[in-house]
Amino acid sequence: MSILNKPLQRRGFLRGALATAVLVPLGGSLASCAGGGGSTSTSAAAGGEKSATNPFGVAKSAKLDAVIFKGGYGIDYVDFAGAIFSKNYPGSSVKISPSTDIAQELQPRFVGGNPPDLIDNSGAKAIGFSTILDQLEDLTSITEANNLEGTKIADTLYDGVLAPGTFSGKLAALNYVLTVYAVWYSKSFFDANGWKVPTTWDEAMDLGAKAKAKGKYLFVWGKEAATYYQEMAISSAVKEGGDQVRLDLENLTEKCWSAPALQSVFGALEKIVKAGYFKPGGSGTQFTAAQAQWSNNQDALLYPSGSWIENEMKDQTKSDFKMTGAPVPVVSASPKMAQTGLHSAAGEPFIVPSKGADVPAGKELLRIMLSKEAATNFAKTKLAPTIVKGTVPADGFGSTALVSQTAMLDAAKKDIYTWNFIDLYGMNQDQLVVWNSFLDGKLDAAGLTSGLQKITDKVRNDSSVKKIEVK
Repeated sequence: MSILNKPLQRRGFLRGALATAVLVPLGGSLASCAGGGGSTSTSAAAGGEKSATNPFGVAKSAKLDAVIFKGGYGIDYVDFAGAIFSKNYPGSSVKISPSTDIAQELQPRFVGGNPPDLIDNSGAKAIGFSTILDQLEDLTSITEANNLEGTKIADTLYDGVLAPGTFSGKLAALNYVLTVYAVWYSKSFFDANGWKVPTTWDEAMDLGAKAKAKGKYLFVWGKEAATYYQEMAISSAVKEGGDQVRLDLENLTEKCWSAPALQSVFGALEKIVKAGYFKPGGSGTQFTAAQAQWSNNQDALLYPSGSWIENEMKDQTKSDFKMTGAPVPVVSASPKMAQTGLHSAAGEPFIVPSKGADVPAGKELLRIMLSKEAATNFAKTKLAPTIVKGTVPADGFGSTALVSQTAMLDAAKKDIYTWNFIDLYGMNQDQLVVWNSFLDGKLDAAGLTSGLQKITDKVRNDSSVKKIEVK
């Protein structure tokens, strides 16, 4: 069944993300790294005539400046929308630039008061939202506008997908891609060897032994993506210990990394590391090269990632790989949440800075991206769904990975969750160091816990960082 026929209208969908809709700053409004604030547009190019087809008043001489994170999805999908923009506004100029380090490249522009008109604030080096929230437009004007086909955009979106970008009632970021996180494998490879995807960590250990007997590894990792295993661990622990595990992490609770459910998962991963079931050398391997060891060389059986993995590795995947996703394992046979539970969230957060030179143009490009034409183009070319409903056929454009995403979402029912604290407080870079050491075998589970807790404590105890309470 296609996502088209399952609009995810379920209680509990994105329960962690939905909690974000009622985020409350602790101790006042969020800090701003650039000084100033507010969401009043200061666009120099504003002044075009507003109409049903030009709801933001894009000027005839619009000069659009967009910076897009170049990760697994590339930036050509934004170029596609940019071409429509140029066609609709023939007197305009469109500049769409790629970036792999959003924070380093764009924080100086926020400080200087000349940020781009549209930003995909994504990747390991994204800007922490707590530092720029006051400088971003409220994007409700976009969701309340009609799309290019004449339908109100809010009515075309999956339920719950606006919540991850909503802070204290403000829609500050519009997350474009519906991401499913899973353990990915080659169905054809598993079928040929009679293997089953593990549903518990004990089963994973057994599979690791079978892999080793064939000269293979259970897992592989690359230095920039070591925290993919953190995502897998948290996801497993939430299912094992229930939603309180997620809430304690979100709220930076003291000793949150010592939760029994997390410790049981860390212990299981430590056993896998010590057994030699991770391919050595990951901390010195570029992450896409490591991923190719899995998708092309088939040196490893499993890889945890978001659903961007198929598109990211499309040129380095063995023919007839039949990439398929499965929910991450749990520790026990009776977890608090079903093993079919799933970490899924709207990702790729697009933001419109209030001090961009052409705010109307930034909003208009995002409106174009939310058209059925542009969203279908993304799903077809990236083999991943956007937040726009009705763009993925039942056959997933021939993608087994895309079909498996639908199957996982269906099976998860109400047990779908996400979290935001890592991106919110910009923790990923520090966590990468700890996870690389753990996967290398230089840290045990206790050392991993201590390292992660120190990173969390540093944020919690820093009075200059305004905290957000998740209820």
